[in-house]
Amino acid sequence: MGKKGKTARLKRKPAPRFWPIHRKELPWIVKPSAGTHSLHNSLSLTLVLRDILGMAQTRKESKMILAQGKVLVDGRVRKNDDFPVGLMDVVSMPETNKYYRVMPSHKGLVLAPISKEEASIKLVRVENKTTVPNGIQIALHDGSNMLIKVADPKNPQEVTYQTFDILQISLPEKQVLQTLKTKEGNLAVITGGKNIGKLGRIVEIEKTEAKKRHQALVLIEDEKGARYQSIMDFVFSIGEATPLINTAEAQAVV
Repeated sequence: MGKKGKTARLKRKPAPRFWPIHRKELPWIVKPSAGTHSLHNSLSLTLVLRDILGMAQTRKESKMILAQGKVLVDGRVRKNDDFPVGLMDVVSMPETNKYYRVMPSHKGLVLAPISKEEASIKLVRVENKTTVPNGIQIALHDGSNMLIKVADPKNPQEVTYQTFDILQISLPEKQVLQTLKTKEGNLAVITGGKNIGKLGRIVEIEKTEAKKRHQALVLIEDEKGARYQSIMDFVFSIGEATPLINTAEAQAVV
């Protein structure tokens, strides 16, 4: 009889290609636990501390750092060394005054240094809305949910959020500070596909009738005039006239 349940192990060779690890040096790598982000769109905290930031030499050392509560993800202390961090997550180390945001680049996901002030905000994208007995549940791209209580769930006039809307939230309270629509003219970054990491302004969004909006084609033009095409599912709005977050560090990755 075959084994049932999750596999807690991961070899280095089939690990996501953007992970900055040696494929043949050792056989195993820490697999991110199931949770906020999928395996192919996340980094484990051990990978962050040991292989990316160089704050630890071994997994044991990274566990010691995490056990002391010195690492925060989105404003909350995380002590599990396999905790997954992904797109737009904020990794903070207040004792060393180091703050990072997980951003897309042409190499995949990278940790872009940010200021202490910017570490108090995060951008999340609305993925879905569901009617529940207590109101409307908003599903966000990082696996978290927001519950909005409404007077009439069948006619939720209090809920103005739509799929692909971007919410700027405070950390760690997760209070909505402002809402950004994904529309033509906005600044956006591509988060997947062959054009991952490209930043520009949305020129055109395909009008979908016969297919799902997630697969709608989006045309983005950068500041040099080059144009890139992706699907709506890979487009993440980050601002209107100016970006709401710092993107310079991610764009500087070579």
